[in-house]
Amino acid sequence: MTSSKGLATAAIVLLGLAVAPYAGLPVHFQSLAYLFYFWITLATSWNILSGYSGYFSFGHGAFFGAGMYAMANLATKLNWPFLPSALVAGVLAAFLALAVGAVVFRLKTIRGESFALITLATTFVLATIIVNTPIDGGPGVYLMGVDIPKLGPVAASTFYFLGLIVAAATVFVAWWLLRSSFGLALLAIHDDEDVAEVHGVSTFWLKMAAFALSSFIAGVMGSIQALYVSYVTVSETFNITVPLTVVLMSILGGSRHWAGPMLGAILITLLTSLSTDSEVALVAKALTGIVLTTAVLLMPSGILGAWLARRRRRQMAGHCAAKEPREVPAHTNEQVEASDLAVPREQATTASTRLPSGSEAEVVLRAQGLSKHFSGIKALQGVDLRLYRGEILGLLGPNGSGKSTFINVVSGHYRPTAGSFTVMGQECAGLAAHEIRRRGVSRTYQIPRPFSGLTVLQNVNLAALYGAGRLRGADAQRQARECLDFTDLADRADFFPDELNLHQRKFLELARALAARPSVILLDEVLSGLTPGEIASAVQTIKRIRDQGTSIVFVEHVMNAVMALSDRLVVLDQGQVIAEGAPREVMAREPVIRAYLGEDSRVS
Repeated sequence: MTSSKGLATAAIVLLGLAVAPYAGLPVHFQSLAYLFYFWITLATSWNILSGYSGYFSFGHGAFFGAGMYAMANLATKLNWPFLPSALVAGVLAAFLALAVGAVVFRLKTIRGESFALITLATTFVLATIIVNTPIDGGPGVYLMGVDIPKLGPVAASTFYFLGLIVAAATVFVAWWLLRSSFGLALLAIHDDEDVAEVHGVSTFWLKMAAFALSSFIAGVMGSIQALYVSYVTVSETFNITVPLTVVLMSILGGSRHWAGPMLGAILITLLTSLSTDSEVALVAKALTGIVLTTAVLLMPSGILGAWLARRRRRQMAGHCAAKEPREVPAHTNEQVEASDLAVPREQATTASTRLPSGSEAEVVLRAQGLSKHFSGIKALQGVDLRLYRGEILGLLGPNGSGKSTFINVVSGHYRPTAGSFTVMGQECAGLAAHEIRRRGVSRTYQIPRPFSGLTVLQNVNLAALYGAGRLRGADAQRQARECLDFTDLADRADFFPDELNLHQRKFLELARALAARPSVILLDEVLSGLTPGEIASAVQTIKRIRDQGTSIVFVEHVMNAVMALSDRLVVLDQGQVIAEGAPREVMAREPVIRAYLGEDSRVS
């Protein structure tokens, strides 16, 4: 309903803007309106990559300038009509972005300031090339004789309508992106790119697509601006004004919201338009500086972001006041050990009888000779391991034994130095993390790493969208809510991760892992930091996951939980397997006692 009202309001506003020139809007105001549309388009297009994904670009002027010079040359030297020239200008800007992205996005070290500097350098490199070639030649390019399509009642109306069309389309694209799986993944990249990749997001191609789309829009707007100014020069086109202004506009309005750049563009254009009047020019410039400084210091998330955060705090306060406090059952260590963490007697000498034996068991994960070295440190050394369908495999070992490295290799964080591993018979060694995820591997993190800017539901929905099931739309939403129900987080669906306690964030990790419909879940110390009662709840949830047929690799230091849950144990020491078998049998072996428990420890 809210969405329908918003679309209806937008349609009414657009209709009003479309009829304004015919209703007698003065030429001066039509020209001013074009400036609003111009900056709204550039700021919003910049935000599609930089605001959503967090890849801060100072090179937007390069793509805008590429569009200006494409129009200047196509229209004057080749006599192309306006529309094909504008489209080609956008395509050329997009290809330039793809060429830059193909290099910088391949290197994980190029993020943050490095990416900003490289994009800024692109602007100067492109300007140098253009000024020293026939594209410009030095004196610039005149466009006064170019035939421009006539739109509206007066000459100024042409640019009014061209700007309105492009600005409206750009804002619509930005709005649509945030409602799509594409936009959700970009926001996840912004929060934690490595985790987004592990959760199935093909980060490289997503960034490439966003960069190309952002630059295409800038190129189209540049082509229109070339006709508007009628004279294109390198010094005016490739200066720092355009990229700096669009950055300030987006930050001022709020870069994580589709309407933020539009709001910032309107405010800054209003302030700068006042400076054209000599009587108030100094005051307007000072006011612009004060507004921007205040926004950066007091509202780092922008005006719109600060307003939304304040509104959310009021809603949360009302929610907490209206909600009855829930009774939390008290658990003691004795209660947990006596009930939920009790070790089945049949595990004393053999593996669980639930599992088929020998060739009857289906192997879902097989590691053979798996090794990982870090600058001479051998974290994994020829690990052989099998995980059967419906099995919980406990992976134990002292600190530094290679447990977390094994999980990082199998989930795709690291590429193995040697060896291989298969999932459901498919070779996965060397694949990107998102490809391994889509073959059926999910994982949790010892220290939860949710996407802080997404709600609990959005976090889980992203996992459903990009998991092994590759669900879409309503199906992904349904899967996400089912996983929240399963992990008792349904009433926290609209919360943000920083509003959850540690227990709930651990369960959010589980919900995200489950939403991908995996064959294998890698649990990395999911019980650490929890109270005995929370451990009992987590143990029961893990049992329910196993009972649904999902195979689990369980890394944990809470020994009662390990013994209660594990069907088999594999013990690592210094990156090598030193024991494998039924839990009590393995824990009684001398090498395990020496490496993991110490000389004086025994299992009762």
